[in-house]
Amino acid sequence: MDIHCSNQEAEVLQKVAAASELLQRNTYLVGGFVRDKLLGRATTDMDFVCLGDALELATKAAAQFKPAPKVELFKTFGTAHFQLRGEPGFDLEFVGARKESYHPDSRNPSVSPGNLQDDQERRDFTINALAIGLHEGAFGQLVDPFGGLQAIQDKIIKTPLAPHQTFSDDPLRMLRGIRFACQLGYTIVPETLDAIADSAHRISIISQERITEELNKIMLCDKPSVGFDLLFKVGLLHKI
Repeated sequence: MDIHCSNQEAEVLQKVAAASELLQRNTYLVGGFVRDKLLGRATTDMDFVCLGDALELATKAAAQFKPAPKVELFKTFGTAHFQLRGEPGFDLEFVGARKESYHPDSRNPSVSPGNLQDDQERRDFTINALAIGLHEGAFGQLVDPFGGLQAIQDKIIKTPLAPHQTFSDDPLRMLRGIRFACQLGYTIVPETLDAIADSAHRISIISQERITEELNKIMLCDKPSVGFDLLFKVGLLHKI
């Protein structure tokens, strides 16, 4: 599978790469944008992970555009965001590579600096744990430690780590997994599906707003009944 970017997308990525080079910082395009481009799906959300200060990288990247967009800095979480207006517009999110640990009663993690693999391990599913290098020496290289590319080819949903750990850390991932299966027409592998059923009670720590957001996305799928059937079979529908 190849990634085919439009001229506008390529220009944005080149400017982020230029900012990365100025700061001598290893930077990767990660997550949903990589997945959707491999699938040929339209997307305007770009997520970047860097080894180091993401706020500094976002500020330097924004300065590459004329006029420079306003950067939102979230110092508490070590993340930054800015929007590029136009047609199409783009949302750019920056975060430093990190490790996460969770308290059983919260989906808000304790965060510490990490490397790229630490960051990929904390992703919800292998199809979302793909990364592409944007820095010198690794530009355009795919980093896929968990077989996300193969999962896309096989049309399956599975977790990078043991599924019970993934869903215990953040129970919203159970709804996201069912939503991705419904959106993409993928199959959730038995081990992952069983873990969702075992962990269904954990959905109680998720806010109703986040649950509703995922349900709305399922209802916007071509066949929402596929998602609701899965929700019923694993016991989540009874809970929510």
